[in-house]
Amino acid sequence: MYRGHTTGVVIPAYNEEGFVGETIESVPGFVDRIYVIDDGSTDDTWREIEQQAAIVNERTAPVETTERRFDRRVVPISHEENRGVGGAIKTGYQSARRDQIDLTTVMGGDGQMEPEMLGDLFDPIVDGSAEYTKGNRLMRRTGHGDMPWFRFVGNATLTALTKIASGYWGSGDPQSGYTAISLHALETADVDEMYEYYGYCNDLLVKLNIADARVADVPRPITYGDEESDISYRSYIPRVSAMLFKNFLKRLWTKYVLFDFHPLVVAYVLGAIGTVGGVLGVGRAVRETATTDTAETSGIESFLLLLGGIAGFVAGMCLDARANKHLDATVRRSIGREEPDRSEQQSVSRNGATDRPERRPASGPQAVDPSED
Repeated sequence: MYRGHTTGVVIPAYNEEGFVGETIESVPGFVDRIYVIDDGSTDDTWREIEQQAAIVNERTAPVETTERRFDRRVVPISHEENRGVGGAIKTGYQSARRDQIDLTTVMGGDGQMEPEMLGDLFDPIVDGSAEYTKGNRLMRRTGHGDMPWFRFVGNATLTALTKIASGYWGSGDPQSGYTAISLHALETADVDEMYEYYGYCNDLLVKLNIADARVADVPRPITYGDEESDISYRSYIPRVSAMLFKNFLKRLWTKYVLFDFHPLVVAYVLGAIGTVGGVLGVGRAVRETATTDTAETSGIESFLLLLGGIAGFVAGMCLDARANKHLDATVRRSIGREEPDRSEQQSVSRNGATDRPERRPASGPQAVDPSED
């Protein structure tokens, strides 16, 4: 338990043979449940999960809580087919919700998420200031550090789109996959419909906003090795952008039309009409300049309509930011800086976190999660 709350860790793993066992071993002793999901791996990841789970469960006595007794600490779960990292995390979330775990976090199966940071993610939830926390690698605004420039540009693009789609205007770095979520958020947000492809973290933010969940950013260091991502941003960004646009419309309809009404919807609609009409009008005027005498006047009118549309969008975003300001609960404390509470936490790793093997180059359809790009 952590500060009187039951805790769980979801570990999605795809072809993480040689690493997932170390990740399981590195989970802090205060974690009550470890859900390890083999997402249809083609190597010996599942066998390694079962072997490590047996070792940990054998030496760990059943966990006593005020409400229930867990018969085992590590819960191996296998997907027969690869569903994507979002699908694996969804399975872990559903298991934690079924077990009524108070605090649930996500750690990658490759061991690159430092377990000593868990307390920093849990604290805002335990303190009652947030229902969902996530690491933010860009909070200090001192540059992109070790983050490759193309990842930085892609992250910035998706950050802007996610702010508009989700309504969390004060939250950044939505691609960070190191997160924690409360039981209340798991029960109220529509995690059963969570996006299973890369981009699940962006999708979840929209679902959390619809559920009126508060989100806090926690500073997280930028660290990258020599591994190369096999994700094509030319296809990834358009695909996730389409998902975000659909979620944006769903959020507006659910929060500001179906159950209530807010003027921001009018601003967004007028902005869309003005922008589309203005672009089409300017294009038509340019084509007809050489053939009609009224093309110039029509072009000016269309340009003014375009400016009005842009102004409508800006007004909508300002109203949206104001309406959702109470859901942003940014935490400024540096991550991992404070020493753990020895009365409630055991050692971060039972066999020493420094023994983690060097990370190999990524491979496979789920090898590099762009949520960590």
